[in-house]
Amino acid sequence: MFTNLFLELRAAKVPVSIKEYLTLIEAVDKGVAARDVDQFYFLARAALVKDERHLDRFDQVFGHVFRGLEKAEGDEEVAVEIPEEWLRKLTERHLTEKEKREIEALGGWEKLMETLRQRLDEQEGRHQGGSKWIGTAGTSPFGAYGYNPEGVRIGQDRSRHRRAVKVWDKRTFRNLDDSVEIGTRNIKVALRRLRRFAREGAPETLDLPDTIRSTARNAGFLDLKMVPERRNTVKVLLLLDVGGSMDDWVKVCEELFSAARTEFKHLEYYYFHNCLYERVWRDNRRRDQESLSMWDLLHTYGSDYRVVFVGDASMSPYEITYPGGSVEHWNEEAGVSWMQRVLETFPHAVWLNPVREDHWRYTPSIGLLREIMANRMYPLTLDGLDRAMKELSH
Repeated sequence: MFTNLFLELRAAKVPVSIKEYLTLIEAVDKGVAARDVDQFYFLARAALVKDERHLDRFDQVFGHVFRGLEKAEGDEEVAVEIPEEWLRKLTERHLTEKEKREIEALGGWEKLMETLRQRLDEQEGRHQGGSKWIGTAGTSPFGAYGYNPEGVRIGQDRSRHRRAVKVWDKRTFRNLDDSVEIGTRNIKVALRRLRRFAREGAPETLDLPDTIRSTARNAGFLDLKMVPERRNTVKVLLLLDVGGSMDDWVKVCEELFSAARTEFKHLEYYYFHNCLYERVWRDNRRRDQESLSMWDLLHTYGSDYRVVFVGDASMSPYEITYPGGSVEHWNEEAGVSWMQRVLETFPHAVWLNPVREDHWRYTPSIGLLREIMANRMYPLTLDGLDRAMKELSH
């Protein structure tokens, strides 16, 4: 069974090594998990998962592999298999309010878990309906697709009455999977890959090692030594697509913008629409009155800036390849010309796309911009942002 867990994790692209697997086997052999499902879950997770982004996938695989536990011969511990077919939704049982009021809770958490263990030990077959055995569509406190005011949900894909006090195969770390869109906190973690520290400014931070050395040399009399604060010296130019189809991605773009302003001291940002043309702007409400020429932008910021485009790259291909292709004005030069000038000026550049990566092939303009970016387009997910920051660090 442990081998199945290892193989299933590898198949789910969780990077588990033989060494980590042997560590788990050794820990089990020494009785670390004490033959308890919850203890074994936490032990296996600690031994096999080294990156929090894989916790959700680990939960899914663990729930799949250990959905049923077999009882070994001569084993006094409760370890009865729960056949997966029991957990199928056979029917939805709808009770009246009067019937629901007549169903009594078992009497608290300890009693609930004790009764679950007893019934796992006693039950010998599949069960549907009823009020005692573990199954489906009944009033038992254990199972799926039934009703009980206080119970353990086993095998049901989502909550219905919100009455369960424990979920057998609950996935705690769903929002940390690297295939999902990310929040401000996780964006900050990913952006920290792009860091180059230097001490600059006034000496205002205590240098503890030098203070200790100086005090020792000074016969024990305190000699404080200060140094400038250590700061991230990376310079970032953030170019954000705004309006139109980007309205669907406002939330994640706001989170990225907020995280970037926190992480980078040297951050400049401008907006554009769909594709780069001859002007960019800072304030969308005054874009017609206050904007910056692209020529000025190219001559204002040095080539040491890292450029990050953020946009769904979804538009008519003419907006990229033809003069006059812009949907808002007559552009004298094609968008591709301005993109190439930016990439020539700033060799370190990436494009972050909030559209799911497996949908990119359905939009020709995404393919065009990806080609212009020399494949340096990444999805706006935790994994995509991680890859983009590695690219910019070169």
